[in-house]
Amino acid sequence: MDKKLLINLVPGDTFLHKLNGQSKVQLFLLSIVFYIACWDMRYLLPATIVALLAFLTTKPRWKTIEFLVWFMLISNLLNFFLLWLVEPNYGIHFADTTTKLLVFNARYFISRETLWYFAVRLLKFIGTFLVSLTFVMTITPSQFAAGLNAIGIPYKVCTIISLALRYIPEIQRDFMTIRVSMQCRGMELDPKKEKFFKRVKENAMILLPLIVTSFERVTNIANAMDLRGYGKKKKRTYYAEPFATKWDRLSNVVSLCMLAFLVWYIAEYKFINPPRFSIWNPWTM
Repeated sequence: MDKKLLINLVPGDTFLHKLNGQSKVQLFLLSIVFYIACWDMRYLLPATIVALLAFLTTKPRWKTIEFLVWFMLISNLLNFFLLWLVEPNYGIHFADTTTKLLVFNARYFISRETLWYFAVRLLKFIGTFLVSLTFVMTITPSQFAAGLNAIGIPYKVCTIISLALRYIPEIQRDFMTIRVSMQCRGMELDPKKEKFFKRVKENAMILLPLIVTSFERVTNIANAMDLRGYGKKKKRTYYAEPFATKWDRLSNVVSLCMLAFLVWYIAEYKFINPPRFSIWNPWTM
């Protein structure tokens, strides 16, 4: 397997890799809903620590994900900086007070409440990123299709998603092969020697024909599947979906606990006893 590819075509050897598709999809969807709904640091921090530990158990290939990690951090920090430029006292919306920690002038200052809001929001981004990355690195396209089908998604849609994910590594490998061969023929793609927009143009000239060729491949596969009677039945089984193991049963228990917590949290904090401020902070208790 190519170590530069993020999408796995062969399951790994950790316990998260060995979960079946349904267990992985359930945990992923419930985790994403949790990070979307929750703004309470008391729940976000332990959940993110668990997500980090789960991510580390997958034995990640750091060279593969290094760019994604830096892009996530830099883009979010830039987002926070621009938000602070527009509204320096953004934390006033989530607290009664404004505690200025660093004052630059009459308009721009850094407050404790704004820093708290940014910390909560950054934790939500980090948790969502870890959960998504763990999910992508531990599931194969076939397991993903089987898992989606197990929770009620029509299997035709699942097959389309599976085929799309399988072709991403193919396109990436073909792109790198053609790119190296074009460089051998004199095309300059070195960032130190060629301008950015020139390199974008040259790479686009390689990528666009590959995308068109991939559409032709997908059309051939669709015709072959149609000739073999694919889609005639309402249901289908998946060879890539193994029988549930003890880890899957444990995963189902964890999923039920997460679902119960989400139902309680949303009912309590959104309808029954909504707090005064949407973000919990220790200064307005």
